[in-house]
Amino acid sequence: MVDRLEVQNNMARIVHLFNNPDRFIVGTVGQPGERVFYLQAKSGNRLVSVALEKEQVNLLADRMDELLDQVAQVEGIEIVNLAPADLEPLDSPIDEEMKIGTIALGWNSLTSQVVIETHAMTDFLEDVPELEEETDQGPDLLRVRISGPYARGFCTRAKAVVAAGRPNCPLCENPLDPRGHICPRANGFRRRG
Repeated sequence: MVDRLEVQNNMARIVHLFNNPDRFIVGTVGQPGERVFYLQAKSGNRLVSVALEKEQVNLLADRMDELLDQVAQVEGIEIVNLAPADLEPLDSPIDEEMKIGTIALGWNSLTSQVVIETHAMTDFLEDVPELEEETDQGPDLLRVRISGPYARGFCTRAKAVVAAGRPNCPLCENPLDPRGHICPRANGFRRRG
């Protein structure tokens, strides 16, 4: 379901809502070093793809794992991924709905779901509403609600996608290019991978 909410400047705010989608994954297009990262949510024939940075994917997976660990500890339950790993590529067509600027993450204890909100880039952080706040103002939004076990599977895939890129330099930990890179820890000498 896509909701178009009117904002003050008469532009429609686009809100993509997915509750337990058929598929919620991260994937890439392109070769290592030139990859574009996407989050994709799919329910039936509805497909939404949003672009984000590699660092955002890594941070989202780490924070989601931490959140699930906290929930498990507080509620005294174990949250493990029971589903087979989703190793399939991104669904086509990949039409970028927005470039993500801000990501919000939380646990809804009433529904026992992880809530992921990705907001389009904006010039002002104060434009971004609070998690699960229903408002007609703010940047475009993708809100996805998934179960704890599904979230664990998402984290596993996200970490694998990030790790599939270029290896890091052992000195400066910046990505190694096959042609080498200018390493700040080696006083600017070009290091080869």
